[in-house]
Amino acid sequence: MKKTIALLTGGTTGEWVISVKSAATIAHHLDLEKFEVYKIMLTQQGWFYEPSDSVKVEVDRNDFSLTIKGRKVTFDGVFIAIHGAPGEDGKLQGYFDMLGLKYTTCDALTSAVTMNKGYTKAIVQDIPLLHVAKSAQVFNNSPYNLNDIKKELKLPYFVKPNNGGSSIGMTKVKNQYDLQTAIDKAFKEDSQILIEEFIEGREFTIGVVKLDGKIVVLPATEVETAKEFFDFEAKYTPGVATETTPAPIRAETRKRVEEIATAIYMKLNCRGVVRIDFILTGDEGDFYFIEINTIPGQTATSFIPQQVAAFGLSLNDFYTKLIKETIG
Repeated sequence: MKKTIALLTGGTTGEWVISVKSAATIAHHLDLEKFEVYKIMLTQQGWFYEPSDSVKVEVDRNDFSLTIKGRKVTFDGVFIAIHGAPGEDGKLQGYFDMLGLKYTTCDALTSAVTMNKGYTKAIVQDIPLLHVAKSAQVFNNSPYNLNDIKKELKLPYFVKPNNGGSSIGMTKVKNQYDLQTAIDKAFKEDSQILIEEFIEGREFTIGVVKLDGKIVVLPATEVETAKEFFDFEAKYTPGVATETTPAPIRAETRKRVEEIATAIYMKLNCRGVVRIDFILTGDEGDFYFIEINTIPGQTATSFIPQQVAAFGLSLNDFYTKLIKETIG
């Protein structure tokens, strides 16, 4: 019997554009012989299902159901494809937990904690073979001393919103006199920001997922960009960055990376598919943790679809296994 799945997209941040593209990829590759799929758009204006043949139908948020032509539709589970708030920060997960409705992502606590880059680093920093860049956390409702930050951290710095995604509001600071401008920019996106030392090295990203009851580490992707860093434009504009999947790294490095990525997944109590960004210093030396995305992009140009293909799995099979693992 088919499972009835709500594919939830949209959101309330600038990342909603990416969420819509991710949902399009997911919808295209979901097995319609196994799943009856309803794509639901979440915006500031409301939550709606838009059938192709009639007017949009508002979701009843009391039980997350639809009433279509007098028929009530309830769901076996929710495929959350919302990047940023409220899909990636634990709010929707808490709502679905209260309704007893299963979903494809990390739980509410993990989602909320991992949206905060500073808190996440504090949790994972004791994992063997993993390194974390030195950083300072700043809150816009608390005083902070720029001179103390400059004494503590070595230039260049990355200044980024603590709870943001897709590198929105992020700046690489090479001159100490530009630090305040970068802080002001980041505060436009978030009330907390992270200032961290720049780590020189090769940049990678790697997907980790639990399938068939086992944690699977997908082939890593190496990211090279002519830009100062892998920003929003580099992430989502074809041709701005060079992405190599699987990444050209030695077998022993790949094994070490897989062990660290698995340890991060377990320490943060992850569910579903996540993506971990990291840097390798020197000649495939130290592994520096950058951040984790608990709802990574699934657009045509995103890393996870590339890595699933390199792993030898079709997206159809991947999404089927993902739903089976998280929803049942």
